[in-house]
Amino acid sequence: MEAPVPGSLPTDETRPSRAEAEAAVRTLLRWAGDDPTREGLLDTPARVARAFEEWFVGYGNDPEAMLRRTFEEVEGYDEMVVLKDIHFESYCEHHMAPIIGKAHVAYLPNHRVVGISKLARVVDLYAKRLQIQEKMTSQIANAIQGVLEPKGVAVVIEAVHQCMTTRGVHKTGVSMVTSRMLGAFRDDPITRREFLSIIGNPR
Repeated sequence: MEAPVPGSLPTDETRPSRAEAEAAVRTLLRWAGDDPTREGLLDTPARVARAFEEWFVGYGNDPEAMLRRTFEEVEGYDEMVVLKDIHFESYCEHHMAPIIGKAHVAYLPNHRVVGISKLARVVDLYAKRLQIQEKMTSQIANAIQGVLEPKGVAVVIEAVHQCMTTRGVHKTGVSMVTSRMLGAFRDDPITRREFLSIIGNPR
């Protein structure tokens, strides 16, 4: 296997094999103090590898490609499109602990609209990577702006970070709110207030 280039995503040539991934899990189990050969843990490495395939499916998909199937027959519709309360699960890139929350996404069409399921899918594909919430918020907004070229985009994310609730400071009941406003949502206070009114006051 070729050595990966620092800062680059693995290719088929540099990505570890399934056997190597499972061996790494067995190493971590031993490091944690348990015996990976005992009955209850025998199949754990394979289960963890399958879970990683599901948790990090975003690496194998292009979120922007999801947005390229648009519709132009909108009968002149140019008002705000909002999809709120999009549940997602992600994982913090610092501790690999879960980030669980919801995203609110809006855009002002400029002759084209996209199927609402595609907006939810874009959120999912960026969430299904190792993330920090600030970066994820910008990635979603920038992808929608870059592909649809609307008059504006707004993204607000509210999430609980288990790297903070289950370790470190152990603070429960705390959620983090991030936002990214582009175009009219940044420049026009009335448009921004309308969006925030629709999604409710993020706690």
